[in-house]
Amino acid sequence: MKKTNLLGVLLIALFTAFYSIDGYAQQAQEDTTSASADIGDLEFTTIGSKEDSIANNIKPDSSAAVTTTADTTKKAVEAAPVTSQNKEKTLWQTFIEGLFGGFLAFLMPCIFPMVPLTVSYFTKRAGSKQKGIAQAIIYGLSIIVIYVAVGLLITILFGSSKLNELSSSGIFNILFFLLLVVFAMSFFGAFEITLPSSFVNKIDQKADNSRGLGGIFFMAASLALVSFSCTGPIIGTLLVQASSKGEILAPAVGMFGFALALALPFTLSAIFPGFLNSMPKSGGWLNSVKVCLGFLELALALKFLSSADLVWHWEWFDREIFLVLWIVIFAMMGFYLLGKLRFSHDSKLEYISVPRLVLAIVSISFAVYMVPGLWGAPLKVLSGLAPPMHTQDFILTNNDHAAGPAVSSDFPSKVKYAEVLPAPHGFKVFFDLDEGVEYAKKVGKPIMLDFTGWTCVNCRKMEDDIWVDPTVGNIIRDQYVLIQLYVDERKVKMPADKVHYSKYLKGDTDNLGRWNQDFQATKYGANSQPYYVLVDHQLNPLVPAQGAIFNAKEYASFLQSGVDKFNLAK
Repeated sequence: MKKTNLLGVLLIALFTAFYSIDGYAQQAQEDTTSASADIGDLEFTTIGSKEDSIANNIKPDSSAAVTTTADTTKKAVEAAPVTSQNKEKTLWQTFIEGLFGGFLAFLMPCIFPMVPLTVSYFTKRAGSKQKGIAQAIIYGLSIIVIYVAVGLLITILFGSSKLNELSSSGIFNILFFLLLVVFAMSFFGAFEITLPSSFVNKIDQKADNSRGLGGIFFMAASLALVSFSCTGPIIGTLLVQASSKGEILAPAVGMFGFALALALPFTLSAIFPGFLNSMPKSGGWLNSVKVCLGFLELALALKFLSSADLVWHWEWFDREIFLVLWIVIFAMMGFYLLGKLRFSHDSKLEYISVPRLVLAIVSISFAVYMVPGLWGAPLKVLSGLAPPMHTQDFILTNNDHAAGPAVSSDFPSKVKYAEVLPAPHGFKVFFDLDEGVEYAKKVGKPIMLDFTGWTCVNCRKMEDDIWVDPTVGNIIRDQYVLIQLYVDERKVKMPADKVHYSKYLKGDTDNLGRWNQDFQATKYGANSQPYYVLVDHQLNPLVPAQGAIFNAKEYASFLQSGVDKFNLAK
C-alpha cells in the first residue's frame, strides 16, 4: 500500500509542476497578462471561446482617441455577444488545481499522521459513533470555511485586476521567484516555515477549553496553523496561480478545492472506519514526497525568474540556461528517488521499490528529453513555460517553417521598436500600430492584431506550438500583416503626441504597454492576452476576435475566415 500510494502522489506532483501552463490538456485560454483597473461600464470579454469578441456598442474613449494614418480608430466597432463559457472553465481549472494541492498537502508529514489521532479524539469525546461522525463533519466544514476565508481575504485586499497587474511586473516575478525558492529549501529540510508559537498556542488553548461548535472550529484552526510549515508552500503557490487567472473568485475557488481535499479524508475516516484501516502507515515515504515537491517548487520558481528577465530586458536568462537548470533539477530528483542523494532528515533507504524506480525513470527520462532543446529542439511540452525561442543563442536546425511564400521584398529592413521587442522565430512583425497599418495599405493585405505580453504563457504556447504549423504559419506570413502589441512593455516611452489620459487605466498612456492596453480595451472591449483581432485597414474586425486556440486546424480556419471576409469586401 505504501508503494502504490507513493506512486500516485508523485505522479500528481509531476503534473502539478506544470500548472502555470494550465491549458495544455484542457485547452485553457485564460489571460496571463491582464489589465490593472476597471473602466466605467466597459464589459470585458473572456478569451478563448469561439464566441469571444468585442463588447457590445463600446466606442473609443474620446479622451483616449488613437491617431492612426487614416484616423480610423474613432469609428464604432460592430457588436458581438460576450460569453461566460471560458470564465466558468477557468474557475473549474482553479478548483481542480486546488484539489490536487489539497491532496498533496494531506500527504505531508505534518498532516497525514494526525488523521487517526483526530478521528479517535472525536469518537471518545462524542461518546457515540453518531455524534463522532457529526463532529467530524463539522470539523471538515470548519477546515473549508477557514481556507475559503483566506482566499476571499486575498481578493478583498488586492482585487483580481491589481493582482493581474502585479503578475506582469518584474518586481512581482522576482519576489515570487525568491518565495518559491524559500519554499523549496523548506521542503528540502533547511528550515521550517512556522507561525508565531504564541499565536498557535492561543488557538490550541481555545480548542481545549471551548465546548460545542466553537471548540471544533478552533481544532480546525489549530490544524491549519500547526501544519503551516508543510501546507504554506503549497497554499502560496496555489494562490499565486489563482490570482493570475483574471477572475475575482479564483482565489476563493482554489482554496475551496484545497480545503475540500484536505478535509475529506478526516470526515471519511470518521464515517467509514474501514477507510482509516486501509490507509498506509506513516513512514519515510512521506518525507520523500515532501522533498520531491521541493524539486518541483524549485523548477517552477525559474519560470518567474524568466518572466522578470523578459520584462526587464536583462537578456541573460536565456532558454539554454533555463533548460540546463531544469535538466539538472529533474536528474537530481531521479537520483534522489534512487537513493543516490540523501538529506539530513531522510531515513535510510533499504531498497528501491518498484514505484520509486518507475518515478526515477520518469524524472531522469524527462531530463534527457530536454537535452535536444539546448540545440534548438522545440520541446512542445515546455511551450510557454521555457523562455521563447528568440532567446536561444544557438539553433542547430532551421525552425523557420517558412515553407510558404516569403514576405514581400519591400518589407522594411528595420521596424520601430525592433531593438527592444523580438519577433517570433520565423515571422516578420510590426510593433507600432501606425507603421503596420501603413504597410498593410501599401501591400493590400488584411491586418492581424496580436495583443500579447512578455509574461503571457499562452501567447508563447501559441507561437511555439500553433504558429509553427506549416498551414498556420503560411497564412500569417503570406496573407496578413502581423502587428504585435505588447501590453506589458514598460521600457519604451511614448512620444508626447501619443500620451493621453485613459479612463481605463486611470492614468496616462506614457509607455508602449499602457498605450496598447488602453487601445485594446477602448477599441475592442477586451483586456486579455493572447487576443487576436483580424481587421481591415480601418481597424474594424473582419470576424469575431479570438483568444488562444490550441488546435492548428481550428486556428487556421479562423485566420482564413478573416482573409475571405477581407477579399469579399474589396
